[in-house]
Amino acid sequence: MAFLEEVIGYKFRNPKLLEEALTHKSHSAESGSPSDNERLEFLGDSVLGLIVSYYLFRTHPDKDEGFLSKAKSALVSRANLARLAAGMGLGEHLFLGTGEYQSGGKSRHSILANALEAVLGAVYLDGGLAAAEKMAAPWLTALPENLEADHKSELQEYIQKRHKQPPDYELMEEEGPEHNKRFTVRVCIGRKTLGLGGGKNKKEAHQAAAKNALEYLRSHEVRGDEL
Repeated sequence: MAFLEEVIGYKFRNPKLLEEALTHKSHSAESGSPSDNERLEFLGDSVLGLIVSYYLFRTHPDKDEGFLSKAKSALVSRANLARLAAGMGLGEHLFLGTGEYQSGGKSRHSILANALEAVLGAVYLDGGLAAAEKMAAPWLTALPENLEADHKSELQEYIQKRHKQPPDYELMEEEGPEHNKRFTVRVCIGRKTLGLGGGKNKKEAHQAAAKNALEYLRSHEVRGDEL
């Protein structure tokens, strides 16, 4: 673990926190360990959100809320976090169950992204916000050129994390002449409708529905008995 501490630029006072951050639930289930990295991943997700939001607010004083939201989504996306985790070789240090390891878990994007957030959460607990900011600083300097919001991916991550199942999209209506069609799409989880959206093609309608669903979810909590 000393090598990984060198890579992330932080030496733990309590090494057990790092060990927990690297422990996937498949390993803890096989070994009978009482802990895995899901709680630290939950904490790290929030810590990363704060760090990224503050960084963007400070470094882009001329940008509006729309740009800041798109930039934040790009920086904290699962794809970006998995890329960063792979770049530091994080997968080689993970504790995985036998089946998860044999199926390629050490390079699976969701596992890598979650583990990176868990490590950040562990750094925050061990060394405070300043240590977590120092660890995350190299991740913040390169924004993708295209910051077009991907509401569909953001919604999928949001739903998957909280309800362990992906949202479903249903074409509700298709109207207009062939050269000027209008599509209406519904997005739902189980029996619960989260949003409707329209567009001149299905892709645009999906994005609009996902955007409306995210706006709904920011002010409403979906209960298990609604699904």
